[in-house]
Amino acid sequence: MTLDRLRPYVTGALRPFVAGFDRVGMTPNGVSVLAFVAAVLAAGAFYLGGTAARWWYAVAAALVFANGWLDVVDGALAREQNVASPAGDLLDHVLDRYADIVIIGGLAAGIGDYVLGFLAVTGVVLTSYLGTQAQAVGLDRVYGGLVGRADRLALIGLVGFLAYPVESTFAGYGVIGWLLIFLAVVGHLTALQRFYYSMTALE
Repeated sequence: MTLDRLRPYVTGALRPFVAGFDRVGMTPNGVSVLAFVAAVLAAGAFYLGGTAARWWYAVAAALVFANGWLDVVDGALAREQNVASPAGDLLDHVLDRYADIVIIGGLAAGIGDYVLGFLAVTGVVLTSYLGTQAQAVGLDRVYGGLVGRADRLALIGLVGFLAYPVESTFAGYGVIGWLLIFLAVVGHLTALQRFYYSMTALE
């Protein structure tokens, strides 16, 4: 089930963005940094959504979608400018991991549940780690499993929009709390799936 597999099919939609960034002289690394800035702003908006005014959740959701879209654009721009490199790939992955951490940190801080935040962020980081570690031991990079990064960002964005009008709770948790529970459980399950796949492929 991962939206990451759809990346090759969004080329047409990417073209205007790639052309625009290329026209203004933006580099792929610059787009990666811009995506990270969107993630930091999303984290702040999630915090404000839980502590100040709920309409900040909608702002956070839009910024999460911007982060995800820019994360696709940077690679396409690198190919367009013929500057794709291991260094650029490394920067992209490092900023993606920091983006994941700050977004989940903002979600957890907004509702004041740092235990759920810890469980969610470790699941997310391990999912991404197992995906690239497979490549480090000679396999292809693994994008499979229950939930990939694209799925995760889409879900966070959708729940962010939902959290704006919905204030009800279930079993003591609101929609943000349940989102963190989902990220924690499914994140660790996806990491274990990727670990099992890699171990099986290496035998």
